[in-house]
Amino acid sequence: MSAPTPPAANGAAPGTFVDPYRSYNFKLIVPGLDEAHFTECSAPSARIEAIEYRSGGGGQVVHKVPGRVEYDDLTLRYGLTQSRQLFDWFSSAARGAVQRQNVSIVLLDSDDATERVRWDLINAWPRAWRGSPLNASSQEIAIETLTLVFESLDRN
Repeated sequence: MSAPTPPAANGAAPGTFVDPYRSYNFKLIVPGLDEAHFTECSAPSARIEAIEYRSGGGGQVVHKVPGRVEYDDLTLRYGLTQSRQLFDWFSSAARGAVQRQNVSIVLLDSDDATERVRWDLINAWPRAWRGSPLNASSQEIAIETLTLVFESLDRN
């Protein structure tokens, strides 16, 4: 009889189901912004361009080598409040005084306190802002949208 397989470093073991993290429990950390609470955040994403080439000598094989890395914009949605901090950050960039920040998206455990995953967006700045649609016959919360661009991404 063989000994049972010890659990992996992340707590998973063969035949053991581990619940995935919940996507609703997150926070965004922007230095200098203390009133940034968000209802939705698009997923950080990146891709590496594939550069194709064929070697000489009539070879039919197309080789691919990695090229530049591209990061998709990050879109944040938040409830409209009296705070102007996010809009002022965008306005500063619109006037040509871009204030780059290292921004972190933190995924929390169900206890609302334990950090499980952190994505760091390096040199982020606001590229687009959209105000909330207003409708007198609606009872919805006023939601604004801010789009960030960034130069690199790290996951801790």
